[in-house]
Amino acid sequence: MSQNLNVGPTPKTIEGGCLCGALRYRADFPPDHDWADNSSTCQCTQCRKNLSSLFLACHRIKPASCFQWTTDTSTLKHYRASKLASRPFCIECGSTIGYFPAVEGYDYVCIAVGTVDALYLFGEGADGVVVPKEGFGRALVNGLGPNLWCKNEIKGVTDNIPLLNRSERLQEE
Repeated sequence: MSQNLNVGPTPKTIEGGCLCGALRYRADFPPDHDWADNSSTCQCTQCRKNLSSLFLACHRIKPASCFQWTTDTSTLKHYRASKLASRPFCIECGSTIGYFPAVEGYDYVCIAVGTVDALYLFGEGADGVVVPKEGFGRALVNGLGPNLWCKNEIKGVTDNIPLLNRSERLQEE
């Protein structure tokens, strides 16, 4: 287990979903979940194009059975940019939910942290009992886990973002 320092309060459960609300999920974290190691970012071209963003901030949930859809999945589709993984998304609003391994032996899912509900991410609507006022954003995306595909970083832009420089910067996937 890596360092779990400076990640703030940690949740037992989070919920999230797509922009239109057709797809909803819930993740239950085991007591020994490593918050630092399971927080990651990626700067690969596939993640950038898939999210229309400079990098993906994601959180790995393992085992995969800790993740479950809580709504009907009739609007769920999976895009396969490679043989390694699928990228689940909503066909109604286009929201990408994350990155799901498609290779046998990988028992986890990675959720795009931007799909986590505001209540859990930054405490919007928190009453202080269920969720702390500041939410769990720092636990979910803290920069202490791997930063993937840094060989694709954009000089003068993503190479100088503190979040992307806190931990191991992997040059390959």
